[in-house]
Amino acid sequence: MLLTTKFLRPTPDSRAVQRQRLDTLLQPESGKRLNLVIAPAGYGKTTLVSQWCAGNSMPTAWLSLDEQDDKPRQFWQYVIGAFEHAGLIGLEDCKKLLARQDADELTPAITGLLNVLAADGNAWSLVVDDYHVISNDTLHRQLAWFLDYLPPGILVTLASRTEPPLPLARWRVRRQVQDIHPGLLAFSEEECQEFFRSTMAMELSEDDIRSICRKTEGWVAAMQLSALAGKKEAVLPGQALGSPDSRLISDYVLTEVLEQLPEDLTDFLLETACCPRLCAPLCNAVRQRQDSQEKLSSLLSQNLFLIPLDNSNEWFRYHDLFREALLQRIQSAAPSHASELQSRAIDWLLRHGHVQEGIVQIVRRNDTDHLAAVLAEHGNNLIHGGYHLPVLEWLDAIPAHKIQDSPQLQMLRIWGLFFANRVESLDPLLLEVEDLLDRRVADSHPDAEGALALHSEISLVRSYLARTRNDEKNASDLTRQVLKDIDQISIPLKSVTYYGLGLDYFGKGELNDAEEALESAVHYGQVERKASTVLSSGGLLAWIQYHRGDTDLALETTGRVRQWVDEHYSDPSQPRLISCWQNSALTEIYRERNQISTADGYLAPLLDHVRKGTEPGQHVVIQYVRGHLAFTRGDLETAVEALEDAVTTGRRRREHIVFEPPAASALLARCYLASGHADKARACLQPALDQPATNPLNREQNQIALARVQNALGEYQQAQDTLSALIPAAERNAHNRHLVEILLVYAEALAHEGRNDESDAMLEKALDRAENAGFLRLFAEESTALRDMLLDFPRLRTPGRWNRELLGMLRDLAAGQPGKASFNGSREANHPIDTARPGGEHVNALTEPLSQREQEVLVLIHQGLANKEIAERMSVAPATVKAHIRNLYGKLGVSRRTEALAKAREVGLLEGVAKT
Repeated sequence: MLLTTKFLRPTPDSRAVQRQRLDTLLQPESGKRLNLVIAPAGYGKTTLVSQWCAGNSMPTAWLSLDEQDDKPRQFWQYVIGAFEHAGLIGLEDCKKLLARQDADELTPAITGLLNVLAADGNAWSLVVDDYHVISNDTLHRQLAWFLDYLPPGILVTLASRTEPPLPLARWRVRRQVQDIHPGLLAFSEEECQEFFRSTMAMELSEDDIRSICRKTEGWVAAMQLSALAGKKEAVLPGQALGSPDSRLISDYVLTEVLEQLPEDLTDFLLETACCPRLCAPLCNAVRQRQDSQEKLSSLLSQNLFLIPLDNSNEWFRYHDLFREALLQRIQSAAPSHASELQSRAIDWLLRHGHVQEGIVQIVRRNDTDHLAAVLAEHGNNLIHGGYHLPVLEWLDAIPAHKIQDSPQLQMLRIWGLFFANRVESLDPLLLEVEDLLDRRVADSHPDAEGALALHSEISLVRSYLARTRNDEKNASDLTRQVLKDIDQISIPLKSVTYYGLGLDYFGKGELNDAEEALESAVHYGQVERKASTVLSSGGLLAWIQYHRGDTDLALETTGRVRQWVDEHYSDPSQPRLISCWQNSALTEIYRERNQISTADGYLAPLLDHVRKGTEPGQHVVIQYVRGHLAFTRGDLETAVEALEDAVTTGRRRREHIVFEPPAASALLARCYLASGHADKARACLQPALDQPATNPLNREQNQIALARVQNALGEYQQAQDTLSALIPAAERNAHNRHLVEILLVYAEALAHEGRNDESDAMLEKALDRAENAGFLRLFAEESTALRDMLLDFPRLRTPGRWNRELLGMLRDLAAGQPGKASFNGSREANHPIDTARPGGEHVNALTEPLSQREQEVLVLIHQGLANKEIAERMSVAPATVKAHIRNLYGKLGVSRRTEALAKAREVGLLEGVAKT
């Protein structure tokens, strides 16, 4: 006798959320044999499959399993019974064969079922719910055999909490399986809204729903428990719904998860719940055992709310609500044991460099003595690693008298306030620390030597404060004094000191010395593991290199620095550390190369910092870069808005900025010129001209902008006088970007006076320097008259990729298509660059054709494969691939992958080739 209720498909609730995005995945497809719906308890597996069946026209056999069905004969009796209950006829012989055969050898009966399905000829669906109750290896092998020989049109759907031991890898390669994993099953924010409003009939605000969705991570059972708890408390329309009821969640975890597991896995879950993140060595240390990797693998295979944090299955975390339920259980059942487990976790985190996570656990325990000791040891590196705001919060958790008696903790507060740009409060705090240090030296305090070392740290802070007051001499003297003392002290300060020195040289326009100091700052920052200093120093270094015209070197610098930070400063629980200087430099570089979407990508996180509030120097730099990018796009309204804000902030908050930010007034004047307001452009420049900038780069920028205004007003001789005074210093200090602009504006002034030979000579010099540096977009941002001169300039019709690219961009602008050309040769619109040579010869073929192997390499590059992957695909050595790529680049006349692909498209080598 079979229990026929196991053949009844659950009737979907008409109020349930319809999940069309998942229904589509479950639909039959050519070649597909299996839908695999895998997720922990309470993720809505059964509801989803039931809804799909209700909307599906194909006949469906439904089977709900329980623990009693983990026997081959009984399992297949129920499978055949499910088909029979759904209307499949001709199964009598199958049932007889099943009754006669041994349980381990049911192949004839399973074959009979397959034959009946094939003879029927209809498309059938078999749904097996709760397949995780099956653990019999024989049964798994029989089901695999059944699936391998399914007739066309038959689709099996398994819903399970764990991934079954079936030959899934083979089936996935053949595209015979559709996986629906917990990430897909988790409710989206829109589905959460529909769940609360339609299914649970609760009127909640979008903020409440968004908060619950974020807290539950789309786990529908937890959302339902939240709603039930809310209804129990008679939540009224518009009344806020609290977090999911922890008691209900705990009860659910206890009954639906822990009671279903072996004791050893239950113990593992409870003992490791104290860990915010999990890895095998950490779990071993907490549990004082050596089998944690095996346990983690078992939990992962069973989908027990374990979320991988990397692609190598090294780090994991539990679903937050699941972890909270586990913590409640162990803290209630064994509080002293729970405390000991947490102590072991904290010790391991601190020993292995996960200091901030360890501190968070210490704060939760309210152990202020331990917190003070850890901050005294690790706080400096945390602050210089970007954690200045958390450090300030942690210091606030320590009683005031403990901080007042500790110069190390007082210095931490000073550095934290400094990086938070709350510099107005630093002077009295510095005096307080100095008084304490002096008393310790006078009293021969045991830590007197350390007290002397902190004096250098105080001098370094004072040097930065001097920069905010434009006291360059005092800043420089203090910095150099710290450099003299630095080898005698134990505090790692070299990177920060050299960064300050680099700022000093940059402020003086001494770019060679600034580069040298900033390279030292990057080096010592890596030695001292100060990630934020490495990023800031490398970013300012790249900014300088870009303005010198060393664009490729600037990109190499940013790439090198980013790679080091990502390798040595990786914390998946925290946002990716970025630097204002680094992202600003990259935005400027890619804007200049006319790769606007790439520039946008680097600007976007900076705009988020502006919205949330950042220190005023960074605010000015970001708004300057934003305004420049908008100006490049021709969006003058946005450009003016950003640049006016930059000018105002720079003027109003000057005493809080430790360096002189870029000359936003000069760029603002260009925006006014572009909109036809020359008088307004002169007026906005006047304050910067009346009080010249300290930084020579900014002075030059303002003077070049003045010359542009003078050209626009017909003051051509005055413009030449303005510019001629700039050339010697710009050449001497290698301000190459400014030098190109000077030569261009000078050429325009000469041309207006009819001095065409002199003007052409200036243009030739400008083009030579710009080509060497890779500058491009700056030509498009000059006046229309100057762009027209360049369009007629013979030099741009000579062979060369850069010449063609510049000419094409200028022609696009003339045709009303600004910003369509890309520096690397790709184009964002269907306006091909005219590559005609003098005499009408058209360049649309290579002088030397690619070999068959080189063409193969080109196609694989187009597919996005790395050199190693190309070597594996072609079954050759990586060195051979590199040789093919060198030959390929030579024939295409390019130096990098993006250029090669662009050139290949231009000459038709990739026509009809799909990118995978």
